[in-house]
Amino acid sequence: MNKLLAAVLIAGASFAARADAVDTLKEFVHDVKTGRAAFTQTVTSPDGAKKKTSSGTFEFSRPNRFRFAYAKPFAQLIVADGQKVWIHDTDLNQVSSRKLNQALGATPAALLAGGSLEKDFDLASLPAKDGLEWAQATPKSKDGAFQSVRVGFRGKELAAIEITDGFGQRSLLQFSQMVANAPVAPERFKFTVPAGADVIEQ
Repeated sequence: MNKLLAAVLIAGASFAARADAVDTLKEFVHDVKTGRAAFTQTVTSPDGAKKKTSSGTFEFSRPNRFRFAYAKPFAQLIVADGQKVWIHDTDLNQVSSRKLNQALGATPAALLAGGSLEKDFDLASLPAKDGLEWAQATPKSKDGAFQSVRVGFRGKELAAIEITDGFGQRSLLQFSQMVANAPVAPERFKFTVPAGADVIEQ
């Protein structure tokens, strides 16, 4: 997640534009209560040499309910039901779960589905890039797994999230077909352990 400014004449205009990105993020968290989208995730190693791509669908309902359904290259389901976060590895038929307050905190999922944006993150605006306005959210807690999160908007629409973890690995989620405040059935955030699955409580 990145930075910087230039000359006096454009400083005022560019500052206003960058301030808008933080305002847009705050508005998104305040005004968008539910949503769904398709996503593509690209994970890049710290040295930039290796990339892995996956894709699927994403749904959320505030507070603290979300569903990431990975379809490619392999199926995986991540569901937060308001109490716990469940991760189901379909190929292994293995399920792990953690209490929500342990799993969320200052994470990208908390940005999208949580509530306490300014309590958990320091917010700053960044220069426009790739046709998007970017805001940076840096966790106030220094013992989390993430260095920072950048959130990109196309107008008022959430378009991308880029996460840098504690090891310098970057994950870029690009959203398409985003529908804000879409009706999402409560059952989408309920998880039933599949028959015969190994369950790991964390």
